[in-house]
Amino acid sequence: MLPLLCNEKWKENNLVNLLSQFLGEVQGLLFPRIEAEYGPLSVKERELVKTLELIRIEEFIERVSGRWPGRPEKDRRPLARAFIAKAIYGFATTRMLLEALASTPNLRRICGWERRGEVPSEALFSRAFSLFAVNELPQRVHEALIEKHERPRLVGHISRDATAVEAREKAARKAPDEKAPKQPPKRRGRPRKGEERPPKSLTRLQEQAAGMELSAMLSDLPSECDFGCKRNSDGKKESWKGYKLHIDWADGEIPITCVLTSASVHDSQVAIPLAMMSAQRVTNLYDLMDSAYDAKEIREISVGLGHIPIIDANARRNEKRTEMEPASARRYNERTTAERGNARLKDDFTGRTIRVRGSVKVMAHLMFGILALTADQILRLAG
Repeated sequence: MLPLLCNEKWKENNLVNLLSQFLGEVQGLLFPRIEAEYGPLSVKERELVKTLELIRIEEFIERVSGRWPGRPEKDRRPLARAFIAKAIYGFATTRMLLEALASTPNLRRICGWERRGEVPSEALFSRAFSLFAVNELPQRVHEALIEKHERPRLVGHISRDATAVEAREKAARKAPDEKAPKQPPKRRGRPRKGEERPPKSLTRLQEQAAGMELSAMLSDLPSECDFGCKRNSDGKKESWKGYKLHIDWADGEIPITCVLTSASVHDSQVAIPLAMMSAQRVTNLYDLMDSAYDAKEIREISVGLGHIPIIDANARRNEKRTEMEPASARRYNERTTAERGNARLKDDFTGRTIRVRGSVKVMAHLMFGILALTADQILRLAG
């Protein structure tokens, strides 16, 4: 185990050196060149420049060529950079972003437009966002960012949690989810002579643990807008209309994996696909989860991936709640990473201001915020 840890430590130190070199070049070379041409940069403009230089979102967009007849298509790269700026500045609507682009020359030039008349219309912004959402542009950029900056280091803890996402759309009318966890049925009498009870169907969690493919797990999760309910830290029930964003957070409040589901989906049903996706992206030691994830199947999958699960006990059917060992309890306190990360996403990176409809667009909106948050946390740890 020692050679592996030494190797991981060397990779982590090498990554920190590369990030420190990156910050030195941005602050010592790039900022002076930009300010010499555009004038002094504000704090937010400097943050935007560093984020765009780190993620390089334009490299994930094909360059528009004029080979085809008809009106040439607008370049999508400045639009993608503008959506990153929208998340960093915390603009609730695209119209607020357009007003800032029109009134702030430095912001407009950083995104890629020299003159005010070059900024596209709100309709074109909407069409570009729809295209980015369908192509999962922010998801692909985020995955590449994690692959480059988080995969080389050894992650101590993965804190798994879900957060409510309120949406401004009509909730879908659908039949109850048959695979959702239900209350145990009342005890029934013996079957009559010659009567055979139908075999009990497997729950979604049991099907996932039985060897379901990851793609099948994700496609099986409901993603329509509906109603959700949970208990807050004070023990009171809260309900909302919209979705639920499930996130695996690494140490340092860095989101590793995100999955969007309907608000009514129980947290435990997304634990296994989240764990498998995170295991493909980073190497971690501990999985920290609250009592909603207390299930035998989740523990077995976590152990099978080479992790140590630390899950808060869930007292079911008035059973006595078992306490954690002192060492596990101290490690479990690291799970506040998830709570702080969810708060930053909502307060600082437009996680509360959902103005689009449909799970695909809602996920794209949230992932632009996740992408900006990830870059900000990586740069903070490097600085």
